[in-house]
Amino acid sequence: MTAPASATPPGAPDLRRRLARRRRLALAALWWEALWPALWPPLGVLGLGLVVALTGWLSLLPGPWHLGALLLFLGALGGAAWRGFRGFRAPDAAQAERRLERQSGLRHRPLAALADRPAGGAGDPAALALWRAHQARAAAALRGLRVGPPRPGLAARDPRALRAALLLALLAAVAIAGEEAPERLRRAVAPSLAAKAPPPPALRLEAWITPPGYTGAPPVFLDPAGGAATVPAGSRLQVALSGGPAGGGVPELVRDAGAAEPFHALDAGRSSFAAETTLDSGGRIGVRRDGRLVAAWSLAVQADAPPRAAFPEPPGRARRGLGLRIPWQAEDDWGVVALRAELRLRARPEAPPHVIGLALPGASVKEARGAVAPDLSAHPWAGLEVELRLVARDGAGQEGASETARATVPERSFNHPVARELIALRKGLSLDPTARGPARDGLDRITAAPERFEDDAATFLTLRAARHRLARDTRPEAVDEVQAILWEVALALEEGRADRTARALAQAREALRQALEQAERERREAEERARRGEPETEEQRRADQERRAELDRRIQALREAIRRHLEALAERLQRENDEALPFDPQQRLMDQRDMDRRTERMRDAAREGRTEEVERELAELEEMLRALEEGRVSGQQDPNRQRQRQRGRQQMGVVQDLVRREAEMLDRSERRTEAEEERRAQERRANPFSPRLSPQPYGRQQPQRPSSPQAEAERQAEQAEAQRDARIQRALRRALGELMQQFGDLTGEVPESLGRADQAMREADEALRAGRDARPHQQRAIRELQEGGRQMAQQMQRQFGMSLEGDEDGEAQDMAGDNLPGGEGRDQARQQGPGRDPLGRRTREGPGGLDEGSDIRVPDEAELLRARRIQEELRRRGAQKERPPTELEYIDRLLKQF
Repeated sequence: MTAPASATPPGAPDLRRRLARRRRLALAALWWEALWPALWPPLGVLGLGLVVALTGWLSLLPGPWHLGALLLFLGALGGAAWRGFRGFRAPDAAQAERRLERQSGLRHRPLAALADRPAGGAGDPAALALWRAHQARAAAALRGLRVGPPRPGLAARDPRALRAALLLALLAAVAIAGEEAPERLRRAVAPSLAAKAPPPPALRLEAWITPPGYTGAPPVFLDPAGGAATVPAGSRLQVALSGGPAGGGVPELVRDAGAAEPFHALDAGRSSFAAETTLDSGGRIGVRRDGRLVAAWSLAVQADAPPRAAFPEPPGRARRGLGLRIPWQAEDDWGVVALRAELRLRARPEAPPHVIGLALPGASVKEARGAVAPDLSAHPWAGLEVELRLVARDGAGQEGASETARATVPERSFNHPVARELIALRKGLSLDPTARGPARDGLDRITAAPERFEDDAATFLTLRAARHRLARDTRPEAVDEVQAILWEVALALEEGRADRTARALAQAREALRQALEQAERERREAEERARRGEPETEEQRRADQERRAELDRRIQALREAIRRHLEALAERLQRENDEALPFDPQQRLMDQRDMDRRTERMRDAAREGRTEEVERELAELEEMLRALEEGRVSGQQDPNRQRQRQRGRQQMGVVQDLVRREAEMLDRSERRTEAEEERRAQERRANPFSPRLSPQPYGRQQPQRPSSPQAEAERQAEQAEAQRDARIQRALRRALGELMQQFGDLTGEVPESLGRADQAMREADEALRAGRDARPHQQRAIRELQEGGRQMAQQMQRQFGMSLEGDEDGEAQDMAGDNLPGGEGRDQARQQGPGRDPLGRRTREGPGGLDEGSDIRVPDEAELLRARRIQEELRRRGAQKERPPTELEYIDRLLKQF
């Protein structure tokens, strides 16, 4: 029964609280001892799965295998949990009290005594007192109550301590995974059942530096692993990055200062990137992607210093002539591209400088020196003191100037008194362009006495026009124009009309020569286009017509300049009464007629596009004019000169014989080649199923094929003939060598064309002996021999005043001056000889079959062969109807000329 309140042991509240706390601790220990052995199997399986997941092994498995591994893991985990909790019983309060009594060493269950009540009730005071004493004794025993540590008993279940190894493996896996641990756990529990993507391509980095073009330095390729390099300022750094994991960020080009330049994508998939930047300063530069530095380099930038120019010696007058000698030297670290000399009038420093461009030995030179001597005698500053400086420019546009030097511009001396006064007025205007009044007064004084300049009306009118221009034209440029007029008048007074016409003739010849060079370049371009099969456009046709019209205009200008010059020479000779070269009107007309005939041939050749013939005619015309200006006269020569002439004629005859013999061998080579091609065509027709072979020269090793005995005999005979021609070729070459030696002894100089002919003969000999095609070498030898004959004739004409016969044109050689008035060549041409009439002119029955006044020219063998090949090529192309219609039309027009 329940004890009354008086039966409660003393200190009951405190005891109850202490007992409740101890019961909870004991119950917790019992729960731990019961749960830990039950949890150990599933926790072990879970720990092993975490180790596998953190190491990333599961993500390497294919999707189905990954899923199977997960299911196996879940099954193992469930089995371990069922086995661990199979006999599990939850502890209760009675078990907690028993644990407290057992751990405290109490007997007789004192905790139960505190909770029990006396069976007799509260009626018996003695029994109640005894019960209270019993409870007090039990409460006193409970003061040392202990819970004790829990003992789950894992050592018995895991005698090898595998739990410690599992814990260490788990800690190691976490350390290995690091920051990727959550991502690895996620990938472990989320298998990908889709097809596994291929591994991303390897990361590839390429970097190179391109120096500025003016430096001429090669590109510098950087090592992807890093390094250092020194490059010129202004170089371009280019970086290309490709590959790497998909979905990566955009790379950046970073510098020391922290500035980053993003790359730009090269493809839609953003797998390739490129960046470019200019290197103006040195430092460290790298490539960063996804926060990681891929590569870095230390780059040093070499600044481009300005160029340096200097005078190695003071400028001054040239040793010969009227040139101003300007010595110079220039240097730059990467190369000087331009150099100029600036001249400033010392009396007027504010005047614009006169600039003289100085030619460098190359397009870009690091160091060079030299000297120029331009003729500034016609400049308005001639005779005045100037200040010079050199200005050099490099490829970067930087300029460097030298120190200033002083010099006096050389001037021409004039003997004519009026010319000296005009030059003095010209100098005065250079020193003070505003002093027009004194210049006008000086011109008035000169024109007031026209007898001082032979009462020449043209001179008078020109000076008066210059005077009124100074008075009425207020433009600053008018002073320069008046100075140019004064210079021309002074030259005219000093030199006379003949010298003026000679200058105009030289200018006309130079203009024609430039036009010929331009025409030759355009002709070669047209031949190259035709060789490539490109059709001629309408614009090209118009350009060709304009070119031919320009050539015709310049030839006409040359013709008019020759006419004026011949008239001026005749006037001067008549005025001076020169006995050495008497003036004969009939003779002058004959020379003018010959000049007209030659210029007309030049016009015809220019219209037909034969620029080489125009150049040859121009060279012969220049020789005639030179002989005319030198004024050679006829007369008896000493015996030694006669012997030299005779030897010259003999040597020219040897050249003609060499040309003839070489042409004969060329004909035989042509026949052998045509015969071989014909036999090859017959063999192809006889055996159409045999493989087609490309045409080969005779004697060359060819694949074995059926051949008739007759064909073999013909081939062997041709090979024997080729070997004989090779021996003849060697003999001709030896003869040419002896001729070159004799001609060198006679004149002291051997034409370069003969040396090239010797080289062509040697190559033809080698080709004949080896059984190759010798025709190109033989043709070149003929051309060079003909050119050498012309050069020999010109050289002997200059030295001995003689005219020789027998050039390849088949007409008299005017190049040596045989048509000039009173010249030695005309006397020789008038001598009786084969093919000459009593007046020395070539007859139709003689060599060449033309008279002296004929304009007909017979082509030589080489030109005929070349024309034949061109005609065959045009016909072959014209038969190819698949070509464009415009090209076929152009080919038809060309064939009509044949």
